[in-house]
Amino acid sequence: MTKTNVIPFRKPRKSGGRNGRNRWHGKSPRSGSSRPRARLIGVLCATIIALGGWFVLGGAGSLSGLLAAANTPTSDSLSAAFLICGADRHVNCVVDGDTFWFQGEKIRVADIDTPELSPPRCEVERIKGEAAKARLLALLNSGKFSLSAGSRDEDKYGRKLRTVTRSGRSLGEELIDERLARRWDGARHPWCD
Repeated sequence: MTKTNVIPFRKPRKSGGRNGRNRWHGKSPRSGSSRPRARLIGVLCATIIALGGWFVLGGAGSLSGLLAAANTPTSDSLSAAFLICGADRHVNCVVDGDTFWFQGEKIRVADIDTPELSPPRCEVERIKGEAAKARLLALLNSGKFSLSAGSRDEDKYGRKLRTVTRSGRSLGEELIDERLARRWDGARHPWCD
């Protein structure tokens, strides 16, 4: 009986490691590349393919969306002692339920609309507007938070448009849940119903 096309079994080479321990050599005799490098390349390729699929399926919407996701803070790191803004006070203070000053910049909470206070159109709007303002003040003073930009950096009044989050939850959503705000849909709606 003749054996054809049989490749003899070879044990992998071992080399002595530090302290005399035997370790797998881990390098290909031809290329000189190591197995960990090959694994790293495989993981990187898989990550690129997964991100590409996420991007194509609309996960980021655009390259700027992908970059914005990469720049989104992973932990809340911003804080200040907020007060109510006055005639001369424009540092770390609350203007109304969806606008505040933080570190010299006027911020418009991008994902909500709250009742107007300057001027309110009716007494119901004034009362709800004051409640939303007080609640935003309490939320901002309740601990560290994060600010993230959306598709537009500023509104027509020069206010920075930012979503305010704490532990990944929008503070605007909390105001909506408490019926002190509405989800911003691009238009103002009356509060005097």
